[in-house]
Amino acid sequence: MANTNFRPKYVSFDCYGTLINFDIDPTTRRLLAGRLPEEQWPAFKKVFRGYRFDEVCGDYKPYEQILQDSFDRVCKRWGIGPTEGAGAEFAEAVRGWVAHEDVPAPLKLMGENYKMVILSNADDSFLDISVPKLGADFHAVHTAEQAQAYKPRYQAFEYMLDTLNAEPEDFLHVSSHTRYDMMPMHDMGFRNLVLLDRGYDPITAGYDYTTVNSLDELNKLLGL
Repeated sequence: MANTNFRPKYVSFDCYGTLINFDIDPTTRRLLAGRLPEEQWPAFKKVFRGYRFDEVCGDYKPYEQILQDSFDRVCKRWGIGPTEGAGAEFAEAVRGWVAHEDVPAPLKLMGENYKMVILSNADDSFLDISVPKLGADFHAVHTAEQAQAYKPRYQAFEYMLDTLNAEPEDFLHVSSHTRYDMMPMHDMGFRNLVLLDRGYDPITAGYDYTTVNSLDELNKLLGL
């Protein structure tokens, strides 16, 4: 897609991590206070991320429950008992997260030239709070709650396609996550994929996505 002649019908985005800063570490550390040796924190953090991915691959359940169950599962791996109310604390933290500093200005410019869409792995109540922090207008905001499925499950992407009466070629999709977005979307026939590299996932070959380091860089590729 790296030419200024390409004009997608929709520019779609992942929200948390890509547009909103996914700042889960402070809450995780607070919930683990006194229960995990400091030298084990890097490994715990990595495995916790893996369990969050595993949890969203099953049947739909509310995002707060995803957070509770994934935290309890990784804690069990470390011999730490379940933490009542952890999901609610994580959920409250998510609602307090803010946009990455490099997002609002270029996103506003993009929104003045393209119909923008969000497809997010969370419930409506989270997006109702987070989207206004982005400082741009969106044509549609789709959630896992609406789709009754989380990315990377195809049902989440099919919901977006069906709701907009659109095809994969109508989209340019932007995400900072390869496993949640780039890989399943490529397998479904999406070809205009952009990885906004925020260091979450390693850059992988074979999935035909363009990698950028900022939305400003993407705007230039779109001729803005």
